[in-house]
Order: sequence, then structure tokens, then C-alpha cells
Amino acid sequence: MGILSDLEPKAVFKYFEKICSIPHGSGNTKQISRFCVSFAKEHGLKYHKDESNNVIIWKDGTKGYENSPAVMIQGHLDMVCEKETGCNIDFEKDGLALQVKDGVISAKGTTLGGDDGIAIAYALAILEADDIPHPPLEAVFTVDEETGMGGAAALGCSRLKSRIMLNIDSEEEGYLLVSCAGGATANINLPLKRKSMSGIRAEINITGLKGGHSGVEIDKGRANSNMLMGRTLYLLSQKFGFNIYKIYGGLKDNAIPRETFASIFLRKDTDIKEFKNYLEEINSIYSNEYHSTDDGIKINCEVYDKPDEWTVFNDKSTSKIISLLVNLPNGIQRMSNDIEGLVQTSLNLGVMDIIYGESSYPHEVSTELKCRCSLRSSISTEKEEMANRIKCLAETLGGTVTLTGEYPAWEYRKDSPLRDTMTEVFKEQYGKEPVIQAIHAGVECGLFAGKLPGLDCVSYGPDIKNIHTPQEAMDIESVRRTWEYTLEILKRLK
Repeated sequence: MGILSDLEPKAVFKYFEKICSIPHGSGNTKQISRFCVSFAKEHGLKYHKDESNNVIIWKDGTKGYENSPAVMIQGHLDMVCEKETGCNIDFEKDGLALQVKDGVISAKGTTLGGDDGIAIAYALAILEADDIPHPPLEAVFTVDEETGMGGAAALGCSRLKSRIMLNIDSEEEGYLLVSCAGGATANINLPLKRKSMSGIRAEINITGLKGGHSGVEIDKGRANSNMLMGRTLYLLSQKFGFNIYKIYGGLKDNAIPRETFASIFLRKDTDIKEFKNYLEEINSIYSNEYHSTDDGIKINCEVYDKPDEWTVFNDKSTSKIISLLVNLPNGIQRMSNDIEGLVQTSLNLGVMDIIYGESSYPHEVSTELKCRCSLRSSISTEKEEMANRIKCLAETLGGTVTLTGEYPAWEYRKDSPLRDTMTEVFKEQYGKEPVIQAIHAGVECGLFAGKLPGLDCVSYGPDIKNIHTPQEAMDIESVRRTWEYTLEILKRLK
């Protein structure tokens, strides 16, 4: 018996639990892709799998719907893999440890992957059933959505006939998403030089932040641990002499980082007590500033007060790292003047790490700081302007910037029969109007709209809280209601 076997709708939760048992982080989608192909073969359905591991499964319309316009059900196969400190799961090999409590599903110590495993589960349950009225279906499962929507970008759409698309990749029940921002990943490479130094090693770790999705939660005012580390090091540099030995933080460019680590070497004559006291003062400043958004912020520091000889970044390179982190734009850059409450342009420094050359001796090889930033905007010229600001800063410090994973904005469609149908069904099922919204987060609808002229698309889904964090939780009753909503939509699209 599965953990979810007693939940309704049974078919949906059966497939969701199966999906959770298969490792399927971004970039690790071969196994989940093969599972979808096996499903198609088992049920005698036509399918196509491309070289990127995207999968398309076709199913004919049911009786009375044979000649209806085809409908695409679309979601992504990959999930964001984040875990709590101390959790020993290997996302490359292990499935998730599901748990059910107080009407929600979560995973022990890790992200759940409801974003977007629930879309795949809905689609497989519909494809399996023989008692659900529906038009001809094209179930399109893409990969690597969470790392720049590479699967959707690579997908050839010549096989697809649908011009009606149900994208089940939203996380708030009752909201119909009809437009989203475009975006890109800005990759900053900053060359660094090293030197030998005898000093006192101090290891600083900023933890306890809530993090979250860099699009969905960027307006929550939550702290970014990478940016806080830059601020911390700058404040320390005004009172103490030191050189950076190591620095890293964050796992995904589209997730607000929750933890950042830095190892520095202080001058041998540093007053360690004064140093620690000042870090406590800085911690108090952050706790005050973020008390309502990140009340668990903590600066941990371990000092090894016996002087030692190490190869560290030289004075100029240490200054470059701090200057980049202090001056790099981050968070909301502009709000929309047309849609109230909509973030128009933002930047998130999601990943920061030191990259070495091939030699095992860091002082003998090229070394660089590599940062990955998620850049989003619903205005293409503002996205370009923000990219130029990053480029100008990096080049001033001797670095370079490249943009990858660019995707277009999904523009609002004034005339949308699908939106009208979904609104009508929602009012009947829920007794109220749905919220029609545009969001700052990127979704694959923009890429599909660019490839399929005339595409009528709406994105929706059940309630999933704290996505992209180990606190991710999916509401069971919301999953059931959204299932019933989806079936009625399909029934109306005759």
C-alpha cells in the first residue's frame, strides 16, 4: 500500500506517488521520461520522445468528441531539488519520502515536486481512463523547465495539432494565469587571482532564510543569502583586514538562496572577540530588517585562532568579489504601471561558487567566481537594460556576462474562448469568479505560444505552498477539486 493510496482521486494520487518514487530533478529526467514512454506503450497510445527527453502522448477523442478540436494538456517532468541541512537524500538516485498530515502532502526534508508532478499525474490519470469525456488529447511533458525551460525551447511542435492548451503549472487554486514575464539566466564570470597568506581562518555561514521561487515570491521581500553575505563581508572589511578563501551559496538561479558560506583569513593580529561581537551586531541588524519575512536569520561563525598558511584570493580579487555582491542589482527593479501589484522586472542572484581549473593546486590554475542570476521582465527592453547593467558592472571588475535560457514573455490575449469556458465552469463549480492574473514567474506557455500561432492557453493548478523549498506542501482537497474542474473543462471543449 502506498502512502497516498487512500486519497481521492485514486488514479491521480497513484501516479503522483509513482512519479515521486523516480528521481526527476532538472537535468536528470531520463528515468521519468522512460516511465512516461512505458505508460504509453502499456496503454496502446501513440507517443514520441525526443533527444531532450520531452514526451508527447496522443489519445483519440471519446465518443461524440472524435472531430472536436484537439486539446493539449501540458506540464513539466522535472522538479527543483532542495533539501534541509542534514537530509541525506541523493536526488540523483533516491525517490522522495512522502508524508501526509493535516490534509496536505509533503516530503520529509526535501521539496515535494508538486511543481509540476501533479500536472503529469492528472494527465496520466486522464489518458488511462475510459470513462472521461474529452476531445482528442495531446499530453506534452517537457523537461528542464526549472532551469530555463530548455525542454520546451528544444521541443519540435510540428507534430502538434492543438491550438487549445491547458497548462497545469500554477500553484494557487482559483487563479487563471493568462500572461507571464519573459526571462533569461545571466551568467557572470569574474576571474580571480590568489596568493599565499598566514592568518586566522574564520568560517561564516548565513542560514535560516525562507527562500522561495524567484518569480512567485520575489515580491515577498525575503532576504537573499548571497546578497547578505556580500553586505556582511563589506561591513567586516571596513573594520578588519582579511582575504577570502572560499565563498558559495544557492543551488538554483530561480530559487531565492537560503544559505551562503564564506571562509576568510583574518590578519594574525585581529581581535577575535571584537570580530565576533561585530558579527553579532550585523546579525541583529538583519534580524530587525527581516523580522517579518525571515525571522530565522542566523550568522554562524567558527574561528580557528591558530594562525595557518593558506592560498587565498589576493587583495584585489577579494575586493572584486565584495564589490560585485554589494553593487549587483537584486530583487524587484520595477513594478507594472498597467497591472496593479504585478512585478514587471526583477533579478535574483541564485547561485554563487568558485570554479577552479583542472589542476589540484588552486594557486597554480585559473580561478573565477561564477554567479547565475535569474532575470525576469514582461517588457523585453527592460530585460535588455537589466542585462546591460549587469554586464557593465561585471566588465568594470574585469569579468564577463553571457545570457542563456532566454524565453519570451507570454502576452495577454484579449479574445480567449478557452478563458471564457474556464471562467464559466469555475463559477458553476465554486460559486464565485476566478481571479484572472498575470504573473512575474516564467511559464512555458510563452514558448508554446511563439511556436503555435493562434494558441489559446490558460495556466492553472491546485494549491501548492512554499514551492522550491523543503517546506513545499500540496493541499489534498484542492487537488481533488482541481481534478473535477479539469474534467468538466474537457467535457465542455466539444
